[in-house]
Amino acid sequence: MKNLSSSFVNDFMAQLEERNPGQGEFHQAVREVVSSLVVVLKKHPEYQKSKILERMVEPERIISFRVPWLDDHNEIQIHRGYRVEFSSSLGPYKGGLRFHPSVNLSILKFLGFEQVFKNSLTTLPIGGGKGGSNFDPKGKSTNEVMRFCQSFMSELYRHIGHNTDIPAGDIGVGGREIGYMFGQYKRITNQFTGVLTGKGFNWGGSYIRPEATGYGVVYFAAAMLDVHGQSFEEKTCLVSGAGNVAQFLIEKLIELGAKVITMSDSGGFIHDPDGIDRGKLDWICDLKNVRRGRLEEYADQFPGVSFTSSDPTLRFNPMWDIPADCAFPCATQNEINDKDAQHLLTNGVKLVCEGANMPSNPESVDLFLEHRMIYGPGKAANAGGVAVSALEMAQNSARFHWPREEVDRRLQQIMRSIHDTCADAADTYGTPGNYVNGANIAGFSKVADAMLDQGLV
Repeated sequence: MKNLSSSFVNDFMAQLEERNPGQGEFHQAVREVVSSLVVVLKKHPEYQKSKILERMVEPERIISFRVPWLDDHNEIQIHRGYRVEFSSSLGPYKGGLRFHPSVNLSILKFLGFEQVFKNSLTTLPIGGGKGGSNFDPKGKSTNEVMRFCQSFMSELYRHIGHNTDIPAGDIGVGGREIGYMFGQYKRITNQFTGVLTGKGFNWGGSYIRPEATGYGVVYFAAAMLDVHGQSFEEKTCLVSGAGNVAQFLIEKLIELGAKVITMSDSGGFIHDPDGIDRGKLDWICDLKNVRRGRLEEYADQFPGVSFTSSDPTLRFNPMWDIPADCAFPCATQNEINDKDAQHLLTNGVKLVCEGANMPSNPESVDLFLEHRMIYGPGKAANAGGVAVSALEMAQNSARFHWPREEVDRRLQQIMRSIHDTCADAADTYGTPGNYVNGANIAGFSKVADAMLDQGLV
């Protein structure tokens, strides 16, 4: 069976790579999923006959466009915009917009492909998509960001709608950017609809939406710990990132009794052996969200804290070489490699739960699974954000708001359901405790059945 699996995966990937050259991130995301699905395809020959997997790795639509805008010096700037509408089998396309210099088609296809499975796991009626631009909001004035967002939406509006494609935020796209894009959409179409999620609460947003991804990761991790008769009480945690996901993840960890000792940004990471308490977290949130400063300032503000600058020449990240109980990578893709994974294992980390999308490379995932680490892959663990986005869509359609407590209750319920669905699928197909296989199989099966029902489209 193992040889058959390897042969199938290698043949499938060779064809995919030939059709999509130079798209390493996309290849990586597909290989991980396909490796989990051989046993499913053997059990369900109807999937193979209808070439479900071959159709699933091809986006239904890819839109690429130029985004011209004027900077504060009246100089013309030109960026590239994208929307990858990957799958509408379960509902309208749903997925974030990322504004970052690294954005290219490979990254957006990897993110969009992951989104299909993630959205399937939420149990909510949403398909998968992703988009963005190689524009970098960092260092830009508020007016420059507004002009870029308006130009971006002046093209994107043609391709989205509350029953067609509902983008949200991602890296570089927060409430400010969503607001500017929503305003431009409303101006052009003369419609006030739930075409974007992550909106301000006063004009259509939902309670818990900013917190949802971070909270959801913790809820998923708590469910995994519960299986082992454990909780977060007095657990020491490593967290990477300093954005929205990391901030609210840490807030929830503190609430559940854990001690968080690290955070990171592009400049490096802080190590606070005493732990980041609520007051310190508030200071960090003001630093990152209001003053838009660097974490290095935290080390100057609080005694006993060290700051380690990023060193791209190192083969590993020293932050993952600090003894702890749990690790939460919340920064970006492939931030943990095999060396980092070995350090985590050596230093006593028993749980890794991903707040970012695909932050662990294939070699590190293999190590986690080989050593029976309690490992929550991002497509399952960080689905809380899109889940509450779908709840925001439901509230927009009904023209009312649920109370904060109701949204949080639904989020907890969804994350527990995702955990149980992944665990059940892993058990059913002979790999108990393997949430990677469970997430891939459960997410795939629901989409595959919908594709069969809807015919060759």
